[in-house]
Amino acid sequence: MTGVKPLDPRLLRHAATARVYLALTVGLGLASAVLILGQATLLADILPRVFLDRAPLAKVTGPMALLAAVLLGRAGIAWAGEVAAHLSSARVKSQLRAGLLRHAVALGPAWLARERSGELAALATRGVDALDGYFARYLPQLVLALLVPVAVLARVVTTDWLSAVTIAVILPLIPVFMALIGISTQRRTQRQWSTLSTLAGHFLDVVEGLPTLRIFGRAKAQAAAVRRITNEYRIATMATLRIAFLSALVLELLSMLAVALVAVSVGLRLVDGRVSLHTALLVLLLAPEAYLPVRQVGAQFHASMEGVTAAERVFAVLETSGPDRSATSVRPPAAVPDLRAATVSVEAVWFTWPARDVPALAEVSLALHPGERVALVGDSGAGKSSLVSLLLGFTRPQQGRITVGGTDLADLPLVQWRRQLAWVSQRPYLFAASIADNIRLGEPEAGVEAVRQAARLANAAEFVESLTAAYDTVVGERGVGLSAGQRQRIALARAFLRDAPVLLLDEPTANLDADSAAAVQDGLERLMAGRTVLLVVHRLALARGADRIVVMSAGRVVEVGTPAELDAVQGPWSALVAAAGPSVGATGSAGAAGAVGAVGAEVSG
Repeated sequence: MTGVKPLDPRLLRHAATARVYLALTVGLGLASAVLILGQATLLADILPRVFLDRAPLAKVTGPMALLAAVLLGRAGIAWAGEVAAHLSSARVKSQLRAGLLRHAVALGPAWLARERSGELAALATRGVDALDGYFARYLPQLVLALLVPVAVLARVVTTDWLSAVTIAVILPLIPVFMALIGISTQRRTQRQWSTLSTLAGHFLDVVEGLPTLRIFGRAKAQAAAVRRITNEYRIATMATLRIAFLSALVLELLSMLAVALVAVSVGLRLVDGRVSLHTALLVLLLAPEAYLPVRQVGAQFHASMEGVTAAERVFAVLETSGPDRSATSVRPPAAVPDLRAATVSVEAVWFTWPARDVPALAEVSLALHPGERVALVGDSGAGKSSLVSLLLGFTRPQQGRITVGGTDLADLPLVQWRRQLAWVSQRPYLFAASIADNIRLGEPEAGVEAVRQAARLANAAEFVESLTAAYDTVVGERGVGLSAGQRQRIALARAFLRDAPVLLLDEPTANLDADSAAAVQDGLERLMAGRTVLLVVHRLALARGADRIVVMSAGRVVEVGTPAELDAVQGPWSALVAAAGPSVGATGSAGAAGAVGAVGAEVSG
């Protein structure tokens, strides 16, 4: 992690509101510096006239009115600064959260799979919220620390150059001590934030895996781990607070000594008659004001460190490059061809997942012609899901390319590309929302009748309409409250509503009982009609309904052909069929009824 900067330029780059706020803060800082000088000058003028010259109240009414106006002005500036700070902080936090979410979506599931969801959740909530201290306290004080001492020195040097020299010599010592303290504070705050992120990630993992932990009797052991991490976070937090309190003492002591030196010097010269009471008062009133903003920067620095440390992580995520090359390409993105008439070609693609040495895909070539059904089969780890991830644009090949109607997929805008795709995974994700809203993920603007029609086509309407609230029934996160077959049919309804020309299906009948598998397969047959389909198959019976079967092993395509062609030779396909058993043995037909019957036999067997 890089060193903490007083003002990180990435904040201005990723949150446009911060620029407006910074300009406003500088303006308020300038006004505050002018009012500080005005207040000291008025007091230095009024007090000698009242106590030495015995001036009547009428003689000082005007200056006292101006002093009251200055005091009100300082109060107003302080209020305006607080309001601006909190409003700007809220907007900046909103922009950073929105940017974090957008970029996480752009990076895709492949990147998210390598991150801990609990840490990201803590980053987007507690981490971004910690920027309040940075905006509301630290940044305004930093601006004052730059403006006020310069203004004070400029005023004092014209009045008493010796005091100005004393202030100028001691003033830089405070930032030096702040820098030394800041180095230690940064390390401890990073440790504190790292511990908090670990705690958040572990706690979320425990909550999500609680059923499994209870079954295996490991829930209490995980509770002990949470207590241990919580204790580590407490220790790290207390260590950071100790440094904050000690540094505040050091800075206070240094500024007090500096003011005392100025006071002693001015006092001795006042007794000797070398300076006037007006000059002495002016210097004594301004000297603390020169040190106060710098001292306050040190105090507020600790309050802002958690937010600054979290912001470092936010910026690291925002600056992580994603798979959408068209977003950063200097060339304008090409128009996505109509996939109803365009061929999708995978040409000699190589792909290796991060932190792995063995390629997931090795020189894979494949073509999806319009209206064709292609079944992708192979053992677990053969590379089937990696190929689907490339086609969805979640990852990019290290070698080779994927073309759409002759145009490289890397040159196409992924948003438009994905609009022509429908993906039904093995374990579809349902959100904590109504069934209708979950179906509308396929087409957010769809009306009620379109949602119902999609549910009917997916064989979901019967069970949905039997519920008390029907399509308004709210399901739990990940579809809690619905069976696996019901969740799969809702996912099919999404695909029907999307009405995309290309379907990517990742074994949508896996882990289903015979009746559910049959209902899902019946809906699939309607969904696949007239569309280009890539079907990832674990149950080989489903592959017999495809126009072509592509057999993969260890990241390579080892056999391609029609079901009849592959049945006729004793190759990898025949070995897979033999290992699967008689329920998927060679058959002459590949119709929907035959596939459904084979699925039922396989599940019941």
